[in-house]
Amino acid sequence: MKDIDSKKGYFANRRTVRRFSDREVSRSLIDSVIERAMRAPTTGNMQLYSVIVSQEPSMLEKIRPLHFCQPASMGAKAVLTVCADFYRFSRWCRLSKAEPGYDNFLSFTSAMLDATVFAQQIVTIAEMEGLGTCYLGTATYNAEGISDLLSLPELVVPVACLAIGWPDGEGEESERLPLEAVCYSERYPEMTDGDIAVLYKAKDDYAPNAKFIAENGKETLAQVFTDVRYPRAMNEEFSEKLLGLLRKKGFMKNG
Repeated sequence: MKDIDSKKGYFANRRTVRRFSDREVSRSLIDSVIERAMRAPTTGNMQLYSVIVSQEPSMLEKIRPLHFCQPASMGAKAVLTVCADFYRFSRWCRLSKAEPGYDNFLSFTSAMLDATVFAQQIVTIAEMEGLGTCYLGTATYNAEGISDLLSLPELVVPVACLAIGWPDGEGEESERLPLEAVCYSERYPEMTDGDIAVLYKAKDDYAPNAKFIAENGKETLAQVFTDVRYPRAMNEEFSEKLLGLLRKKGFMKNG
C-alpha cells in the first residue's frame, strides 16, 4: 500500500525540470532507464521507435541550437532524441522474404505513436530514479536539421526530444485543466461559451500566467498562445518543413 501511495504521489505532483545540476548522468543509468521503457505498449509488438543518446559535449553543442538553445537543453547532461522508426523493421522484413508496405502516412502515425509512448515511459522511469526531465517541443520544428546531425536513415524521423539531468531544485509547478475538461462519458459534449470559460478559469486566473500576459504585452492568456508562442505563420512554416521531411524520408509514397 505504501508503494502504491508513493506512485500516486508521483503522478499527482510531478513537475518538469528545466534547471539541472553539474552532476553527471552515467550512461549505464540511461541505458537501464531505456531498457525498462522498452516494455511500453507498441503497435503490433513491432517497436517502431529508436532513441539517440547525445552526451558528448561536442554533440550537445551542435544539438542545442536546433532546439533554439532552450534553457533545459543548455543545462542537460543528456539529450535523448526519440524517433519514429520503420527502417529497422522494414529491413528485417526484406531479410525474412517479406515485402514491407510501410512507406506511407499511416505507417508514420503508427511509428509516431510508438515513439511518443516510449518517450513518456522513459520520462516516468527516469523521474522515478530521481532524474529531472523536460520535453523539448522543438523536435519536429527542426526535424530535418536534427535528422542530418544524427545521420537518420530513410523511414526514421525525430518526434520527441528529452533533456535529462539531475535536478537543480524541484521544478516549477504548472496548472492543469479540471478532469471534466478532458474526460467525457460516452460522447463528446456540446459546450457553450460559458462552459469553456469555466473550464479555463483556473488557467486564466493562475498567478504566473498573469505575469506571462504582461511580459508579452497581451490582454489574455489565449493571445499569448495564438500571437506569441504558437502563431499561425510559424505553425504553417514548420508544418511544410515537416511534411517535406516525411516525403524525403519515404513516408509519403501514397500522397
